[in-house]
Amino acid sequence: MSSLEHPAVAKVAAALTEAGQHAAAEGIRVLPAEVRTAAQAAEALGVPVGAIANSLIFRLGSDKKALLALTSGAHRADPGTLEQLAGGEIGKADADFVRAYTGQPIGGVAPTGHPSPLPTLVDTALREHDVVWAAAGHPKTVYPTTFADLVALTGGTPGALGGAEENGQP
Repeated sequence: MSSLEHPAVAKVAAALTEAGQHAAAEGIRVLPAEVRTAAQAAEALGVPVGAIANSLIFRLGSDKKALLALTSGAHRADPGTLEQLAGGEIGKADADFVRAYTGQPIGGVAPTGHPSPLPTLVDTALREHDVVWAAAGHPKTVYPTTFADLVALTGGTPGALGGAEENGQP
């Protein structure tokens, strides 16, 4: 089975199509090797690392629901900023938690195609790029999108997810 035939990738393509993001669905690419980091994805695509939307899953609040943070690959997400924007404490999510909430493996988590919609934060640093690349449900797949389309697709809350670092402060 090719990566495009993978069930998680098919769900992502269907969700993109259903959301009217046809160019994104048709633009899903299968890369020659898995790209589990922003740096690997940027190198494989020949784009700046900041044009990669990292999909990070966290445990949110005392009931341990999932939070999706779509961050620029150019910096790390600031936990304090994430907690402030999400309105609760966040914690690490292990591979089983990620798969349970997304149906996708770490390194391939897409912004969509999950069993249920997830509360989402979208890094405003992604606005700097005309084309942003996001995972498409498998560690070998990505698709082209934009900051605005990520916000529209996920119903996400935009924010400077790198915190002080992103805002040019030490």
